[in-house]
Amino acid sequence: MENVVLIIHLLLALGLILAVLLQRSEGGGLGMGGGGGGRVAGRSAGTAMGKVTWVLAGAFICTSMALTVIAASNSAGVSVLDRLGDAPRREEAPAKEAVPSPVQPADEGDANAPLLPTAE
Repeated sequence: MENVVLIIHLLLALGLILAVLLQRSEGGGLGMGGGGGGRVAGRSAGTAMGKVTWVLAGAFICTSMALTVIAASNSAGVSVLDRLGDAPRREEAPAKEAVPSPVQPADEGDANAPLLPTAE
């Protein structure tokens, strides 16, 4: 059931994005107004695309709430922090003591010896 609602939710999201992007710009926020032609109106007439957008938005909100209810009913009824306290604790092995590796001085005549800084 959750997968079906989730697929419908995703399709509604894509439809809502398309519906918003296909609408004509009326605000002229970027200087690209829809060409009001000099008329000043407080509110534009409800177009078919505007109504489709409202229907898609309402359905999107309904599926969002349905997914929330489904997720809440599937939860165990306890918080994540409560479940962490009930988790079985594993025994940790004692940490090994760090053994320093012996440093061998390089011979001066060895060609493969690393170059070490000398104090002069």
